Amino acid sequence: MRPGGGKGKAALDWWLPHESPAQLIALVDLSLPRIWIFKTTEIPGVAQQKSKTKFHVYMYTDPTHRPKKAGRLAHAHEFGRFLLENRSHELFGI
Repeated sequence: MRPGGGKGKAALDWWLPHESPAQLIALVDLSLPRIWIFKTTEIPGVAQQKSKTKFHVYMYTDPTHRPKKAGRLAHAHEFGRFLLENRSHELFGI
């Protein structure tokens, strides 16, 4: 976890390559622990930033923080539908 933008509120963040042979991507918060599972095709839709070669997915951990850009997922609790326990049946049939 680190400050968003280097000075902002604490956030979990991951940089993911545009090109990947993976069908699923797991993002992990070891401090709680929490695991979010995404289909590779879902990453472009949830990434808040995009470069020429990478997607940047981040999640603020403070639910009271109000990001400057509204209208997209930004807080860890907003990614609840992607938590492993909420997707295991859909993705793995268990």
